[in-house]
Amino acid sequence: MAVLHPRRIAWEGARVFVSAANANAYWWLSGMVEQHLGAPYRLKLSRTRLRLQSETDPRFPGVAEFSEAGAWRVCLDELLDSRPDVAPLLSQIVRETSVRLSR
Repeated sequence: MAVLHPRRIAWEGARVFVSAANANAYWWLSGMVEQHLGAPYRLKLSRTRLRLQSETDPRFPGVAEFSEAGAWRVCLDELLDSRPDVAPLLSQIVRETSVRLSR
């Protein structure tokens, strides 16, 4: 069995969640997040999607994505600190979302 590193899961999750927020994978991820993590996390993902779609400034490419990824990393760190039992599930969701993004 592989060792799961919560900080790595949080960072990779943040990167993948933000990438998926502006892609077709959003719809699948949104459902998985609500089902397994709860409505507050789904709402946060929805807000991330809205911010990415509305706050993209061509003069500063990537700024919105970086700030959202940072916010998600903190959020997922806190989740894993308070509920370490979700680490395997979150890791699986991140892997599956990555696969869906590469399609």
